[in-house]
Amino acid sequence: MVLLHQKGPSRKRPPSTFISPFPPPKIPKPPTTTTTTTTRSTDTPTVDNSTRDSANDDREGYMDKMVSLLADAECTLINLTGPPCLPSDLHKFRRHLQRLFSSDSTLRSHFLSGYYSYIQNPGHLHRVLIPCYQNGLGSTKRESLTRILLLVPSIQLELQNMLLEKLPEYFDVDPVDCHSSSLDEDVARLIINHFRWLDFLVDSKVFTDKLLQVLSICPLHLKKEIIGSLPDIIGDQNNKAVVDSLEQMLQEDSSVIVPVLDSFSNLKLDDQLQEQVITIALSCIRTIDSEHLPNLLRFLLLSATPLNVRRIIYQIRTQLKFIGLSNSRAMQHKKLKGKALVDSSEASILDALKSSLRFKNTLCQEILKELRCLDKAWDHKVIDIWLLMLIYMSSEQLRKSVEKILRKKIVEGLIQEGLFDQCIRGNKELVQDYFPSFVSLSEHLLACKEQKARNFGMHIYTALFEEFSDTCSRQEVLGALVTHVGSGISFEVNSALETMVFLASKYSQELVRFSYHINGILDYLEAFSNENLHKVYEVFSHLALSARSGIDPCASFIANELLMIVRKQVSNPDLKYKKMGLIGTLKIVSCFGSADITICPSASEVSNKSNIEEALELLKASTDSCKLLPLPLILFYDELITTLENKVLHPAIMEWIGKHVGEFESMFLADLEGGNLPCIDSYGGLEGELWMNLDGDISPICLNVLPLASSSFQSPSSLQVLPVNFLLLSVIERLANQGSLGGIDALLGCPLHLPSSKYFTERAWQSLSGKQKKIVCLSLFYAANWTRELLNVFCTQVAGNPEYTSQATREELIGKLSKRLRNLVFLECLLDHFLKSYSLSLPELQLHTEYLVHAEKKNEHKRLHASSTSKNNKKDKKISKDSVNGSSQKHKQPTIIDVLKKAGSVTSEEVPDKDTPKQSTSETAECQNSDPQPANVDVSAVYKVLEAQRHKFRPLRIYSFSILEFTKNQDSCCTDPSAELPLYLYLVRDLHYKLDCFSPPNKLLSSKCLSCPPGLSKMTVYEFLRKIDSLFPVLKKHFSSAISIIDEGTETCEEHWKVQSDLAGNPYIPGFFVPKSSVSCSFCKEILSCIGKMLSLPDIHMNLSVLSNLLEAFQPVKISDSIFSNAQEIPSPGNLEYLYCGSYSFLEEVLDIAICSSFVLASEVLFTLESIVNSVHKYLDTVVEGNGKNIHTGRGFVRAVLPTLRNRLGNSALNILRHDWDDNNLVNDWKGKGDIVQKVLRIFLEYSESTSDLLDELACSILPQVKEIVLLEKSKEGVQPENVKSILIKVQQSVNVVVSLVNMCRTHDKVAVHAMTVKFGGKFVDLFLKVFDFLQTHFKMHNGLIIRLVKELQKATRTIQTLCSEAKGLKQTSITSKIPATKRSMERFLFQVKALLHTASSGCTFWMGNLKHKDLMGQVVSSQAYDDDRNDPTDEHHMEAGVENQSVASEEEVTEKN
Repeated sequence: MVLLHQKGPSRKRPPSTFISPFPPPKIPKPPTTTTTTTTRSTDTPTVDNSTRDSANDDREGYMDKMVSLLADAECTLINLTGPPCLPSDLHKFRRHLQRLFSSDSTLRSHFLSGYYSYIQNPGHLHRVLIPCYQNGLGSTKRESLTRILLLVPSIQLELQNMLLEKLPEYFDVDPVDCHSSSLDEDVARLIINHFRWLDFLVDSKVFTDKLLQVLSICPLHLKKEIIGSLPDIIGDQNNKAVVDSLEQMLQEDSSVIVPVLDSFSNLKLDDQLQEQVITIALSCIRTIDSEHLPNLLRFLLLSATPLNVRRIIYQIRTQLKFIGLSNSRAMQHKKLKGKALVDSSEASILDALKSSLRFKNTLCQEILKELRCLDKAWDHKVIDIWLLMLIYMSSEQLRKSVEKILRKKIVEGLIQEGLFDQCIRGNKELVQDYFPSFVSLSEHLLACKEQKARNFGMHIYTALFEEFSDTCSRQEVLGALVTHVGSGISFEVNSALETMVFLASKYSQELVRFSYHINGILDYLEAFSNENLHKVYEVFSHLALSARSGIDPCASFIANELLMIVRKQVSNPDLKYKKMGLIGTLKIVSCFGSADITICPSASEVSNKSNIEEALELLKASTDSCKLLPLPLILFYDELITTLENKVLHPAIMEWIGKHVGEFESMFLADLEGGNLPCIDSYGGLEGELWMNLDGDISPICLNVLPLASSSFQSPSSLQVLPVNFLLLSVIERLANQGSLGGIDALLGCPLHLPSSKYFTERAWQSLSGKQKKIVCLSLFYAANWTRELLNVFCTQVAGNPEYTSQATREELIGKLSKRLRNLVFLECLLDHFLKSYSLSLPELQLHTEYLVHAEKKNEHKRLHASSTSKNNKKDKKISKDSVNGSSQKHKQPTIIDVLKKAGSVTSEEVPDKDTPKQSTSETAECQNSDPQPANVDVSAVYKVLEAQRHKFRPLRIYSFSILEFTKNQDSCCTDPSAELPLYLYLVRDLHYKLDCFSPPNKLLSSKCLSCPPGLSKMTVYEFLRKIDSLFPVLKKHFSSAISIIDEGTETCEEHWKVQSDLAGNPYIPGFFVPKSSVSCSFCKEILSCIGKMLSLPDIHMNLSVLSNLLEAFQPVKISDSIFSNAQEIPSPGNLEYLYCGSYSFLEEVLDIAICSSFVLASEVLFTLESIVNSVHKYLDTVVEGNGKNIHTGRGFVRAVLPTLRNRLGNSALNILRHDWDDNNLVNDWKGKGDIVQKVLRIFLEYSESTSDLLDELACSILPQVKEIVLLEKSKEGVQPENVKSILIKVQQSVNVVVSLVNMCRTHDKVAVHAMTVKFGGKFVDLFLKVFDFLQTHFKMHNGLIIRLVKELQKATRTIQTLCSEAKGLKQTSITSKIPATKRSMERFLFQVKALLHTASSGCTFWMGNLKHKDLMGQVVSSQAYDDDRNDPTDEHHMEAGVENQSVASEEEVTEKN
């Protein structure tokens, strides 16, 4: 397109006004004397007057001849009233002149001389350039005289040169005046316009050269005019010269880029010139002004071909600096015709890109391909985000592809939030047109399973809300978030609510006006988890506070509605709704009662007081509604503690809470006289005594456990709320005294009033009634949880050396805390031992989320049911009459008693538990029939019975782990570290439990990661790791001590446990001991498990400081040089790569010791070594995304040392498998060790050089000699083989392994082995089907090998068919559940083989028929032997396996023709 301000003359020219014959005033006049620009050079330097007069006479003569010649041709040149008059027949006129000039060259020369002389006068030049009148056509204007003469071939070139030479005379015309005037007044533009669209060019090369010479000296405005007209002037000839000339002009002046691109677009270029043009355009991306970039980008994209499109896209991405192109955004706010226009270069660029992508759909595909190939974070630019958004907006078909690419790159960390910030923030008008697309993309990201993608979606939502302040846009953002909340998908709901919490906390006043749109969330509170309930109430609490403090009275409805809903929920007797109300109450209190609330200027002190009053009223109502319901009260106190730890509340609220917890002493404590009970009473027939008195005779109080436990049968037990009530008391004390707990430190050393220790002998225990046993067990349970909270509370006084604790006080506290931990281990061990003989469902001391309660209760019921006996059915029927009645009420409406029982206010003794109807039977059976002998109780053993109900205990908090840092040996009889190992083992097991909550072992429990583990409220994995990383050196110290004990094998001092137990105030109970080797092995095993779990956490590789601290803690004295054998450059000590090698070397040394002592410990060391290798793999993936010299050096070292670590890991597994384990190294012989052996064998096979060879050897040579099958391993392809035959050989080895393992089922009848065979046999068939395309491709060359392969696998499939048939007949459910999937796999295998042989046509015959019903030994089952089988043509070929439905073709036979 040529950018003309007025369309030039054409063959169809519209009529115009009369043109004066006089020259326009703005055109410069030539000098009065005629110049001699065309005069020939002469020999004489001067010319006399006579010669000058003679020349003038000659010019006049030529002019007269020219005028006469035109007159003869009916053209009137001299017309004082306007331009010349042309004849009516122009074609005849041109033919006449051509005939004259062709026949007489002199006449032609005289005509050209006369015409040249005539146009020396500017007025005459203007007259012959403007359109002329034609005779006989009235006043109609047509072509100009010059235009007609240019179509005469014999004079065209000369006339073109004359006009081009006249062009410089009009260069000094003001371009502003030029653009404002009409085309007929601009002589220069008239001359250029005469060259356009000529019917022919006599000598295009000469004319082009001349034109380009003149073009090079033209002013800018005329240069642009000529460049844009070049395709119309020169046509399709001399394109090479034009392109070269324009390239040179672009290098000199980039401002002519637009007309140059127009010329390039309109020229018909060959492939070579087109590539040259593309190269020229690409080189201009960085140099031209931003206002010209849209034209350049549009030209490049529309010129793209399949050969150069990737190069064009790459250059645009890398060279285009999209941010900061426009110098000012002042024009962005202008409006035209009611529509906002963005007059900026960015908007024009986006429009150009969008129109190009819509016009050329293939560009979208190529852009996506280019973006997929980017694998470095720094390669991604802002323009990439906009390209994705443009494609997302323009193409419905490619939306899924854009979403997939964006999600993948976000999860991999390749696209950062900063790129979207540069797109959105500060670019409101630019993003306005793309706002729906950004919202749609955010919806997709927030619905993803990956946390990173959801965080990204949250960030985009927040950026859009902050950038767009108009009501419509914000309403659209909030509407999308509400839709996410209503999706019902837990992770999506959680992320949407997090976004709303952030917006409500920061923009609560702005959100109040949108409350009508988000108020519907309150109708679906029942569907939210506890974690999401917190977020919902936090959102509405912020809105309610803003509404109450605002000036708009109509906005207060949201606060009134929220308060009304919460009050109704708190007063509801149903625990589910009461829980919602309690959470809502404390969220409202945290907002309304916050001490740092900034009140709006329009709000008064009365409104502030009203907020505090509302908070206090809610607190009082909630407390009153929970007085008789322990579980809701526990939840209320826990939530209040969390609020106090995270918020500073108003003094009035703190005063009320302080008064409330002041009742603690009267409820739970009793006075002592001289450190003893004032009187000895009997409680439920049980005598009591003081346990665990750390303060001796000076102790003024004791914890009243036994009296309260015995009274719990008549009223709800207050002991359920004892631990949390004490925790709340400690928080209030700490807040009131700048962190110090000096006001309640007497509670740490005070004794516990518990049942007498004489009841804990086996004979005395059997003499107790069921009610008394329950009182004893509950007393121990509450005492253990009291001790747990003591550790939680007072460890805060010593952890981290706080300033408010003196050194003497700190040492005293450390001593008491160590003793309390010993008390806790003793209490739980004692409780676990006696719960084995008396099954009891312990009361809950904390309210869990639904999934955890369901999972733990299910596990608990299984254990309790397994512990009950079934020998005395008659007694069961007698005793369990109430249980039968209870079970019959499962389908009845719940009563108020059921509700109270569910809340914990009625014990299971009073109202039978419908879920455990057999527990009372179990209790009686155990009491009457069991005759337990005095047995040793291992204090360090896992508390199996308690573990089933561990979720009911109060959790240990992170501060409690600081006890690991304390060394207390001053009271020991010797310095043996094994005296403290049982205590450390207890803490490490709890640490392991918390890590399990962060990293569930299987996908079924993956939802567990969505909620914090008990005691870790609102703590992320990273925060947890940061809080415990100071423990790593301490764990290494204790781990080394335990390993030394294992290595030395010395006998333990028998007095250690007794001395320490006596000092801690534990009563003496015979039979309790601590085996030294067992404690050491268990402690080391737990430490190794914790290391493996931490290395497996995905967050640890995102926080390399924690990872470095963990590895640095477990370093050897010297690293083995063999680890660095393949590394060219060893990193310096302290680098993460070096620490990996050090930790691996340290654990290898531990493995050498463990192999000589314990199979389980050696296996755990091996599993931890594997975790290190896997962590190295993940670290390598992380390093690949880094940059810099150090990163690349580390990456090279890791790649060099990784094969060495893998090889050493395989050798370590082989050493464990080859070791001659004796009974001293095993616990319970090999019972329960099958899974461990399987894991060790898997590591050996996976990390060895040739997995296929080892599998073949194991399956065909070694395992047939073993009595039991402990593993069915699937073959894994290793490194790509060199040729097809080697691949087929490896596949043959894999098939041999499977056939050998499957056929071993014929001699072993274990159901578990058969189930594994059916399951993994079907999976192997699925894997085998994936190589069928490969087999079909190479069947002609290797048909014999492939047929043998199929026939060999057929042996395994027939055996599997037999296993399936027998399992159905014997109703072996562990096998039948796996049959459908395996059957489908074998049917696909059947038809794939048939298709393979049919397609190949290789001379093989294929039969498919029904199988006979045979057993595993190959004998035909008589009940299904058919008479006509002897006539079956397939009988002699089939090795049959039985099926129940013989109408189903379920096996095949492949044979070769003779």
